[in-house]
Amino acid sequence: MFETFGFDTVTAPQAAVYTGLILGVVFGILAQITRFCFRRAITGDDRKQAAGVWMTALALAILGTQFAVLNGWIGFEDHRFMATDLPVAAIVFGGLIFGAGMVLTRGCVSRLSVLTGSGNLRAALVLVVFAVVAHATLKGVLAPIRTTLGGYTVALDSAALPFAGPILAVVLATLLLTFATRSGARATHLALAAMIGLVAAAGWVATGFVLYDDFDPIALESLSFTSPAAETLFWGVASSSISPTFGTGMLGGVIAGAAISALIRGEFKWQSFDSPRQTGRYLAGAALMGVGGVLAGGCTVGAGLSGVPTLSFAAVLALLSIAAGGWTAARLLSASSSEPAGSSTTPPLQPAE
Repeated sequence: MFETFGFDTVTAPQAAVYTGLILGVVFGILAQITRFCFRRAITGDDRKQAAGVWMTALALAILGTQFAVLNGWIGFEDHRFMATDLPVAAIVFGGLIFGAGMVLTRGCVSRLSVLTGSGNLRAALVLVVFAVVAHATLKGVLAPIRTTLGGYTVALDSAALPFAGPILAVVLATLLLTFATRSGARATHLALAAMIGLVAAAGWVATGFVLYDDFDPIALESLSFTSPAAETLFWGVASSSISPTFGTGMLGGVIAGAAISALIRGEFKWQSFDSPRQTGRYLAGAALMGVGGVLAGGCTVGAGLSGVPTLSFAAVLALLSIAAGGWTAARLLSASSSEPAGSSTTPPLQPAE
């Protein structure tokens, strides 16, 4: 299919990098404006409005992705989300610790990427540590954790959700949009969130249809941050021996897009850590997300915004596990800092920004 679109000066892998860059810039701009973040939807002070924004994006991602499947543009039969041997221990444990990590860092990885572009040095350090730990879990000293937990699997008759298809997609999208319209979120933010969802669907179509090439294949993928962070780290230190990927372009695009939006909107601001204790909390959270993102098969965007629209049971389980881990960690942190009035020396957990 790649050749039929008239591309004759670049290969499919090269075009994938540029495609990822463009989609990343669009996502970064939209996410910076809407403050798109799964953590806020779970534990934020404005969680109902944040959930409305997130659910709108997910609804459009589901509709867009399944529309592409219905028209035969893409298929997920051979994708890792559709493996019938479900690594349930890795997904659940990974999701739980990823959720805990995003609470400690006060933002999911996608949000921290956006904040990095907005001048937040805390978020930038988290991204670096996250990438290092994710790479170590994929191919380094922490890989035994992945292989051990990945060995505990449950055999499924079908890796897809029951009744997966256009009807289920419409039902899920309708339920999500019904909540979103009643969430109290601003109409402009909901409209921009819908565009975020379409960007996720566009990623699948771009890599699985537009750039499909039998002679020079690329991976079928969309918006994600776990593998792209590790790939970008590896490419950054060994670019003379390896080539950038769709994920590398996408991650760079997100940071660039967020920076452009923040500068135009007058919201770019250098920020750093307030104390050694805060630094330690962020580093711990980054490490948990690095391990958890690999074990769960993706982050809130990779397994959630991009994964759930495939109607994969594994993606839904990962997102629910992340939500449970984040909610539980927030409750525990809140309880540990609650003391009788006048006696507390522990500052309360701060909001994401």
